[in-house]
Amino acid sequence: MAVQDQGMEAHPPRTSLWNDPKARGIIFQALLVAVLSYLVFWIVRNTIGNLEKQNIASGFAFLDTTAGFGISQTLVSYSETSSYGRAILVGFFNTLLVAVVGIIAATILGFVIGIARLSNNWVISRLAYCYVEVIRNIPLLLQILFWYVAALRSLPSKREEPLSLFGLVDMNVFGLWGPKPIFGEGSSTAVIAFIAAIVITIFMRRWAHKRQDATGQQFPVGWTTLGLIVGLPLLALIVTGFPISFEWPVFVDTGPVFGRGFQLGVGLNIIPELVALTLALSIYTASFIAEIVRAGIQAISHGQTEASHALGLRHGPTLRLVIIPQALRVIIPPLTSQYLNLTKNSSLAVAIGYPDLVATGGTVLNQTGQAIEIIGIWMLVYLSLSLTTSGLMNWYNQRVALIER
Repeated sequence: MAVQDQGMEAHPPRTSLWNDPKARGIIFQALLVAVLSYLVFWIVRNTIGNLEKQNIASGFAFLDTTAGFGISQTLVSYSETSSYGRAILVGFFNTLLVAVVGIIAATILGFVIGIARLSNNWVISRLAYCYVEVIRNIPLLLQILFWYVAALRSLPSKREEPLSLFGLVDMNVFGLWGPKPIFGEGSSTAVIAFIAAIVITIFMRRWAHKRQDATGQQFPVGWTTLGLIVGLPLLALIVTGFPISFEWPVFVDTGPVFGRGFQLGVGLNIIPELVALTLALSIYTASFIAEIVRAGIQAISHGQTEASHALGLRHGPTLRLVIIPQALRVIIPPLTSQYLNLTKNSSLAVAIGYPDLVATGGTVLNQTGQAIEIIGIWMLVYLSLSLTTSGLMNWYNQRVALIER
């Protein structure tokens, strides 16, 4: 039996490169990247060749060309002499408006319906159940058409007396008519006060949580926040002489030739397409959010509720301070998906003529023929909105997640 020298070390037998899992994984990944790169190159080359055959210029230089068409709703300055790029920007802001307002409304309505489904009141829980089962099983496009055609088109016509709500808002087939704020000199002070109130609220909430952890004493954060956000801007307006005035819509009767109706350009007009789209998206998405909220609350052990009641907490504070904060870690991930769905579903606005990103981009596409560029802009914008929403919700999810020791 041979004795191995003490200075010599034993080496494991060499294996082939193909049998090494790490090396084999690198080879497969390199091959996949090469295949995908070739496919992208092939698609781009063929696309450029087809565009040249049809004499279609590629690139984004067309965005500086005069648009020549009007848009019914603009959140930024726009006219028919503006560029195609400006028109697409208007559509983007219109899409963003629907997404933000729809998310806020759907969240509030969804939480209310979700909690109502767990109510001990049989009538309330059954009504919430019927809402969820009916609304979420009707296609969204049909709901948009219902609100636009059946509901809003049945309102008084332009020549008839509008339907008034509390004397503040009037409604007819041309949408909602209300007071338009006119910001005078010094009104920026109220904006600064509003921002300052939000900053103070953030620091106050942190202080209140630390104080409660240390002493167990609660601080009225909700009422204090409401007082700051409303009170500080109102105080700033009073100090500056209230530089904000309101322009009210004017309903005029110009005789048998021109008829009756609201004077255009006076007051604030919210077009019916925006109202119908926002209502449909909010009500439809809220039915899914309600189920998410119900499942999140039921995921919390009933012992948490019993322990809270044993400590003297009523049902309302128990739900707000004990159950909902724990249920958020279950609610937020699927809630994020519903926010993304609402933002992407807003593209159905083209069915009722709301000038969102898809509608304005479609008009530009028809006039210029730049299909690849327009579709690329659509994809980039919706991808950016989705990634931004996901990032904010993931950040919030980390903030409310339980930290285990």
